[in-house]
Amino acid sequence: QVQLVESGGGLVQPGGSLRLSCIASVSTFALHTMGWYRQAPGKQRELVADITMSRTTNYADSVKGRFTVSRDNAKKMVYLQMNSLKPEDTAVYYCNLKRLDTNAVYWGQGTQVTVSS
Repeated sequence: QVQLVESGGGLVQPGGSLRLSCIASVSTFALHTMGWYRQAPGKQRELVADITMSRTTNYADSVKGRFTVSRDNAKKMVYLQMNSLKPEDTAVYYCNLKRLDTNAVYWGQGTQVTVSS
């Protein structure tokens, strides 16, 4: 069973930064695509960024140039560095793993990010 645990959320002022972390309990971590999604109140969950096993990255237009996704395969961790945060970035952020071999998708429990003065 795959488990994903996020950390690093919190309250930050507009223009500030946060780094989210996610650790995965899965073998062959390096093979799988890791992603970050978010869900704001009353809205659908949306992709923020993801990173493949070859470290190809993909970002939502709304975060390009501000957020950076990265991974450390040895530690089985994925990170989301968030800079120049805006109030509209406020949401619960979820770590996501998509297995290469089965296409099964797994989710973490989520971490709250609130951007407010």
